[in-house]
Formats: sequence, C-alpha cells, structure tokens
Amino acid sequence: MQLLTEELKKKLPPLYSTEDNQDHLVICRYFLPMTKWEWFVTEFDGQNQFFGYVAGEFPELGYFTLDELRTVRGPFGLEVERDRYFSPLPLSKVRSEIKGIYAAL
Repeated sequence: MQLLTEELKKKLPPLYSTEDNQDHLVICRYFLPMTKWEWFVTEFDGQNQFFGYVAGEFPELGYFTLDELRTVRGPFGLEVERDRYFSPLPLSKVRSEIKGIYAAL
C-alpha cells in the first residue's frame, strides 16, 4: 500500500503553518494492525516529516517521519497502513475518541 499519495500530499498543510490554530485539522490516519498504535497527521514538510497526534503507549502531539512509518513492524510482520476511508476531523474529536477507547480498556 502506498502510504502517501500525491493527492494526499496536496491536502496536507506545510509544517508550522497551522500552529496558531486552536484545533488542528487531522488530514489522514495511519495505523498498525493488531496494535493500539495510530498516527493522525496534521502537517507535512513535503518530504518526510509529519506533525500530528500519535496514539500508542502514551498519546501525544509530536513529529514522526514517513521513513519511520515504512519501517515499523507489528505482530506477524504486519506493516503500517493508511486508513483509506478516513475523513478529516478536528484534532479535539480525535483526542476525545482515543481517550474514550483507552478509558474502556
């Protein structure tokens, strides 16, 4: 699966361009099957580096790279996938949903 399409690149704002926004818009979601790891992208440098919300052991805002997503392996050698059905959402909604999921565990 292609993690980053040309169409998606065009939709992603450049790094630091939305840092004054109170509620970033999450443009795409990546996930590692059979784990709780998810990456929600809000900005991209056009080359390799993303900024967004990483939900894993300790959910947080931060930087991660396309190269990292390509090399991460999960159970049975599963690779990170892009959620092809994800629709952009405000970061506050994503965080709320993630918080609800972890509360239920």
